[in-house]
Amino acid sequence: MSGWLWVASGVLLTVSAVVVYDLLQRRHAILRNFPVIGHFRYLLELVGPELRQYVVTSNNEERPFSRDQRRWVYATSKQQNPYFGYGTDTDLEFDSQTLIIQHATLPPLFEASAEKHSPLPCAKVIGAARRRRHAFRPPSLVNVSGMSFGSLSARAVEALNRGAQLAGCLQNTGEGGVSRYHQHGADLVFQLATACFGCRDAAGNFELSRLVDLVETHPIRAIEIKLSQGAKPGIGGFLPGAKVTDEIAEARGIPVGRDCRSPARNPNFRDADSLLDFAEEIAAATGLPVGLKSAVGEMKFWQELADCMVAGTRGVDFINIDGGEGGTGAGPLVFTDHVALPFKLGFSRVYRIFAERALVDDIVFGGSGKLGFPAQALLATGLGCDWIHVGREAMLAIGCIQAQRCHTGHCPTGVATQNRWLMGGLDPTHKGARLANYLVNLRMELQRLAHACGVAHPALVPLERLEILTPRFHGRTASEVFGYKNGWGLPGPADRQALEADVHPG
Repeated sequence: MSGWLWVASGVLLTVSAVVVYDLLQRRHAILRNFPVIGHFRYLLELVGPELRQYVVTSNNEERPFSRDQRRWVYATSKQQNPYFGYGTDTDLEFDSQTLIIQHATLPPLFEASAEKHSPLPCAKVIGAARRRRHAFRPPSLVNVSGMSFGSLSARAVEALNRGAQLAGCLQNTGEGGVSRYHQHGADLVFQLATACFGCRDAAGNFELSRLVDLVETHPIRAIEIKLSQGAKPGIGGFLPGAKVTDEIAEARGIPVGRDCRSPARNPNFRDADSLLDFAEEIAAATGLPVGLKSAVGEMKFWQELADCMVAGTRGVDFINIDGGEGGTGAGPLVFTDHVALPFKLGFSRVYRIFAERALVDDIVFGGSGKLGFPAQALLATGLGCDWIHVGREAMLAIGCIQAQRCHTGHCPTGVATQNRWLMGGLDPTHKGARLANYLVNLRMELQRLAHACGVAHPALVPLERLEILTPRFHGRTASEVFGYKNGWGLPGPADRQALEADVHPG
């Protein structure tokens, strides 16, 4: 028998075996009704995201990040040409909610070299209003958002830390504590979440002395009390025991191999009043600025928090608002789609509450939720963000391809997995340099937009200069859309003067 006959016989036997299996199995009606052919349906379903990503969708259609957005991040991170040819492919006259920046007709002649090398600092000094011992102005307007070791791989966390150090910005630890992979040069914001990972006793209770020790032995510059996050607001977290390795257990302060649950809220406070007591206790013990991170749902809490701060005896130093469209980890579909306001709505509503009580100059406001692109970041600063935080965009910069396999543990690029073989392909030094390139280029683009508007720093662009188009040739300024009064969203006079001196000294 010739070789081809052997091959044909093997194929025929294989197909026959599949037919018999399909007809006898009872789990899938499609396979029983359409043996062999039915398997193609599952194959197409399996590769559906890749087909849509690379073949079907247009440059602006795909979500959460379009092909144009991903291409811009990849190009800037690799130091390639980030320009796009042949004009916009956005239908500016008929697309809804397109952001237009009203540039100055005769802008000042800023030095072009200053745009790339400007430090572009945070718009305010964190902790200054409450006279914290270690108050400071973050050197970068753009920073790396909270992504935990455990949710991300060890090499991904290390790459983020190395990139943040090269770019001169801060890395938020995420709720999983400080791991050895967070210790490659970057300053940190320690996230104190509902389970108090990294500063809890054997019973899981918060222990202030452990937090003080952690601060004294690591480059932590601020502490962020996490109330909720955009991916799964209002519910706790769960890490199966199989994923609790020695390193993850060490960082979180939990037993190896045991299921790990995070409660829906922090048990150390019950309302806005007791939250402020908790924050002041931490600030007094550590000397660090203490703030909040939260997605936004009902507004009663924020009104109570602002009312408690009016007296001036207690307060948080910063408030970071996470949009409901955020989400670097896995979450239930109904929560990712329907729980918590998107960033622009959530942030503007919270900001207005504090602005109405004349408190905004005492608080550093931050935001996250698809803000890692110049136009969206500029709108965020116009709304009142003094600094912004990027999560998934930073993941793209270190190699993420938006495969949307984060929840499976099988991320093909080694970013969101604990699989040693998959993460082995991620070089933290190389990817860290790419992240730094992206962060520097994002700051440069923000600086160029500010200069095009005739001011020295993005935070100085007034919200009135940003217009949101609606279909059929209409548009409204962002201040009208979000109900801002004149001057809201801008830093106070002292901070404005400091920004102009820091960005363009002399």
